[in-house]
Amino acid sequence: MNDKLKIKLSIADRVYPLTIAPKQEEGLRKAAKKIEETIKQFEKSYAVRDKQDVLAMCALQFAAKTEQQNINKSDQVLLAEEKLNSLDQLLQEHLFK
Repeated sequence: MNDKLKIKLSIADRVYPLTIAPKQEEGLRKAAKKIEETIKQFEKSYAVRDKQDVLAMCALQFAAKTEQQNINKSDQVLLAEEKLNSLDQLLQEHLFK
């Protein structure tokens, strides 16, 4: 049985045929829609003639957002680790009194 799905996504006035697993379809369609919305926003806000420039700005925006989320997660992990260490220290002090 062939469990692959053939879809076409339109990004920046180009059509990209893809063969994907069915579980990927929703995510890819949402991503393509988000890219298209971001392209329109950049074209509306800036005098950009070249689609490649707009796509590069989209890529930078998405990559920066991903990196910031990773930084935020890292900060949250460090904070949780500090809290756990403090709690562990309090428990150790209480147990050995």
